Parts: sequence; C-alpha cells; structure tokens
Amino acid sequence: MMRFDIPEQKNLVYTMTMPIRWGDMDVMGHVNNTLYFRYMEIIRLEWMLAAGVPANPKGLGPVIVNAFCNFQTELSFPGEVLARLYTAGVGRTSFDTYTLLSRTDDPDTIYASGGSRVVWVDFPQRKSVPLPDMLRALLTQASTSTNT
Repeated sequence: MMRFDIPEQKNLVYTMTMPIRWGDMDVMGHVNNTLYFRYMEIIRLEWMLAAGVPANPKGLGPVIVNAFCNFQTELSFPGEVLARLYTAGVGRTSFDTYTLLSRTDDPDTIYASGGSRVVWVDFPQRKSVPLPDMLRALLTQASTSTNT
C-alpha cells in the first residue's frame, strides 16, 4: 500500500471546523474522495486569509504544485470535520503544508492526512519568487490559531 508520510517535525499554524454536508456524500454513503482535497484547500486558504497573505491573481500568491491524501477511514454525514493545518519544509520560494482531518466528535482518530507543496509565484510573470518576509516568519514559528 502506497502512503505519503507526514513529517514529525512540523508547525501547527491553524485549526478549524467545517460541516459535513449531505451533498458531500457519494453513492457509497461516505464523503466523496474529492471532498477531502476541498477540505484541505479550505483550511489552507482560510489560514492565508487570516494571516494576511491572500492570493492576488494580479500580483503574488500561492500555487499548489502537488497534493496527496491518505484515506484512513471514511467520513460521513452528519458531523463536523476538525482540520489541523501544519507547515514544514520552508525553502526560498516554497513550503509544504500538511493537514490532519478528524471529526469534532472523534478528535483523536485521523480520518485522513494529506499535504501539498506550495510555491509562491508572480502571477503576471508566471514564475516563482521568494516567499514574502511576513509569510516566512509565519511559517517558521509555531502557533495554534483557531477558527471554528
């Protein structure tokens, strides 16, 4: 079985909850696999907005160059997803994000884990650029910001 590892050394940067909607389910009676990537996208974008580094399509912002998800057990309606976002692997123009997905009524069970490589780019020039100092500072300090 192929699995991508979540590193032990990572910084918790954001925590939030999201409702599991009836429409998130597929014919198998659990949340469709594509929605796990959506949950990871939502927490990543919410963290960036809260941190004051939103994407600017006419300027600078994040591009996801790869993403993965390890499905451990199925999520199903009703309930709420507890998402925890971590960062690691900070480079000159990129960083890694990792997300652990649980349920609010079962926070110790990891239902899925995933990650992505984020590259900071100049959108008009279509090329990578160094991470902004403010973002670099956020990435290298541990925090427990919460939005529920």
